[in-house]
Amino acid sequence: MPTYREMLQQARAEISEVDASRARELIADVEPLLLDVREQDEWDEGHIPGAVHIPRGHLESRIERAAPDREQPVLIYCAAGNRSVFAAKTLEELGYEDVTSLAGGFTDWKRNGFPVELNAGLETPQRARYSRHLLIPEVGEQGQLKLLDSKILLIGAGGLGSPASLYLAAAGVGRLGIVDADVVDESNLQRQIVHSTERLGDAKVESAKRTIEALNPDVEVVPYKERLTSENVERILADGWDVLVDGADNFPTRYLVNDAAVWHDLPVVHGSIYRFEGQVTVFKPGAGPCYRCLFPTPPPPELAPSCAEGGVLGVLPGVIGSLQASEALKLALGIGEPLIGRLLLFDALSAEFNEVKLRRDPDCPVCGEHPTITDYVDYVEFCAGTREPA
Repeated sequence: MPTYREMLQQARAEISEVDASRARELIADVEPLLLDVREQDEWDEGHIPGAVHIPRGHLESRIERAAPDREQPVLIYCAAGNRSVFAAKTLEELGYEDVTSLAGGFTDWKRNGFPVELNAGLETPQRARYSRHLLIPEVGEQGQLKLLDSKILLIGAGGLGSPASLYLAAAGVGRLGIVDADVVDESNLQRQIVHSTERLGDAKVESAKRTIEALNPDVEVVPYKERLTSENVERILADGWDVLVDGADNFPTRYLVNDAAVWHDLPVVHGSIYRFEGQVTVFKPGAGPCYRCLFPTPPPPELAPSCAEGGVLGVLPGVIGSLQASEALKLALGIGEPLIGRLLLFDALSAEFNEVKLRRDPDCPVCGEHPTITDYVDYVEFCAGTREPA
């Protein structure tokens, strides 16, 4: 039986190798997939900029996702250039046509003074908590670090805000803002799962804060115990948010959120529910329509009943709020196809989803070519009597 050294020599004779200087030229000229096959702790100490990390032990199971095109050049490196030799041999056996190993590995790369990227990796407890995210190529460690650095503002801590906040917190969104002026009432508990019986009478933002922090200590919750208005919207947005999740149940707030988002270039994940029906879409300024493209002005109050007036199936906000959380995570990570220009409709009675295409209105009074609304509008007639969020 051959020894390790004999196997290494044989594999080295069958694959292509380059030194650090030539590797740098290849990266500049050919732009190969740069593959780091070291272990996680080695990666955390530094890696070549632009590299994709797949530990040698997971190479066979993960490489097709990272490099679906077997004709794409691949440059592999490890610490000293031995593991990368075996990795290169493996890829050739899997049908990859242009594979090269970096002789001397990362050690030789650093010794030549070439660029090295250092980043704060996840701590050990975080690796355990987010382990299922780390297994997904579209997320991985870099994506999880991005989530931990992201900031999402939820409008409302009610039916939609409850599941959305819980799933965003569980996913590791680093900063969650919650805007809500209401207190926990018995009628909320049928669907607003972030609250509990023992918190009746407590401010919803404080109740949600306690639940979220108990779920995930990585998350900073910023409570705003106030209703969103034209007087405070600029102050709240000044705290810096990446995505807005609209769980409001009244038209004045929806229009206020929309207009502010357009003027601040912020994506809004919109959701609404009524009885057995719900809908979700994403309004991203410049990439699709805004809320006013669909509804330029609010309907008469008598045609806009709230859940408090018309009722809602308790589980429905769980479905729609979870979809909102999913869209918000996609936006934060920059992956997938968000519901921009697409309105997703859900009917709980028939358990059916339908999709409607939405188009930007060039005559929209806010995001159109010649906007006529350039300042916040308070629709006072809709604010008579505070409606609870979903």
